[in-house]
Amino acid sequence: MESNHTILPAAPATGRDLRAVADLPGPPGWPVLGNLPQMRVERIHRDVEDWTRQFGPLFKLRFGPLPVLVVAGHEAVNAILRDRPDGFRRPRVTANVTAELGGKPGLFMAEGQAWRDQRRMVMAGFAPHAIKAYFPALVTVARRLQRRWQDAAGAGRVIDLMGDLKRYTVDIIAGLAFGAEVNTIDGGEDVIQRHLDRILPAVARRSIAWFPHWRYIKLPADRRLDRSIAGMNHEIATLIAAARARMAAEPARRARPVNLLEAMIAAADEGGSGVDDDAVAGNVMTMLLAGEDTTANTLAWMLYLLHRHPAALRRAQEEVRRLAPDPAGFTVEQMDGLEYLDACIQEAMRLKPVAPYIPLEALRDTVVGDVAVPRGMLVWCVLRHDAVDEGHVPRAAAFEPERWLAGGGQAMDKRLGQPFGGGLRTCPGRYLALLEIKAAMAMLLSTFELAAVDTPDGGEARELMGFVMSPLGLTMRLRPRAAS
Repeated sequence: MESNHTILPAAPATGRDLRAVADLPGPPGWPVLGNLPQMRVERIHRDVEDWTRQFGPLFKLRFGPLPVLVVAGHEAVNAILRDRPDGFRRPRVTANVTAELGGKPGLFMAEGQAWRDQRRMVMAGFAPHAIKAYFPALVTVARRLQRRWQDAAGAGRVIDLMGDLKRYTVDIIAGLAFGAEVNTIDGGEDVIQRHLDRILPAVARRSIAWFPHWRYIKLPADRRLDRSIAGMNHEIATLIAAARARMAAEPARRARPVNLLEAMIAAADEGGSGVDDDAVAGNVMTMLLAGEDTTANTLAWMLYLLHRHPAALRRAQEEVRRLAPDPAGFTVEQMDGLEYLDACIQEAMRLKPVAPYIPLEALRDTVVGDVAVPRGMLVWCVLRHDAVDEGHVPRAAAFEPERWLAGGGQAMDKRLGQPFGGGLRTCPGRYLALLEIKAAMAMLLSTFELAAVDTPDGGEARELMGFVMSPLGLTMRLRPRAAS
């Protein structure tokens, strides 16, 4: 074997000659366009998962003229994730689309040494001690949401679940990351969210577009997108300017930054940091993405699943009302002690991960299972397949939080799904996201009765794939908690 190959496990190698990607099975495609016409952007994750069940954990697709290796076995996927950032990167096509849209290279899109420089800076802002120091402000936002939902419950009003959860998460991330007092819950205008709602789906659509028509003909949607990009860049520049003004007025902030944005600016201004103003702006965008839609969608899926499983809902309520009964007195230690609620989070992320796949690009010749993967090959990692497969998880389709508890009768393999990624590029905001979810859920379960979580048609929640996977059109009805 040549020294520039890295062996990555998938199906066990049996001593046979390595297969080429072209020799693998896969769905027949169209001339020129390959399999793209058979894939719907809004459910592309489902289309690939369906093919995985038909063709196995290693098969091929074509995105136009480009061959793609699909990898679904969790051992191979985890080995690939561990080989980042040196062996794999996000696809250049996604990076090019992001740059074309005016995006900056934040931690999410940065690669190689640039990623390492930024990671050191960002990880300091998301260290557990930093998050714990911010926790009282997080509770303030949770109580703001509590008051909003008390008004809705008292009036018998239906709640737009995703709308309110996005307000909750954007208020939290604005305070932690940018030091900005944003109150979208009480009616403040969420300009940034409006822009993100256009920009993020556009990145997903354009990354697999058949033809880049926008480079030649601008449709009305493209012009609206251009306006959102300009507006987003203006908002980010305003945040950075405000932070620089605070740091100029209070020089002590440079030595002891009080939020992530100030820490990034201080790092960018140091010689040899490898971080510049573009990286600062890029990480503002990254924090908005990672701190808002992902957490809000996980909360929505969790509420949907709990409402459909009354026994699990009752057990979560009992735990919260016993260990964390008063949102005004929430502590980090209380949140950390909510073991069953944490199991509900893990089970929701197993069944409904907001990132059910990750596309990557090989940076060197390598091997996945018994398949030779040349440098530059696109590799589509299916993250949910084994986590919902009966061969790996008994009663895999069932929502059973107990499987995550010690003594729950089954030792769950946490490597099956990897909702926060794996290897060095594991999400740095994992601890914050879990605290946000627990605080919101504990507030709801201690204060209200969950009367309903409804879909638009009364059926199962539809998985809508944009930049992340979200439930389509969920609404919620709450009742005030009955006096005990």
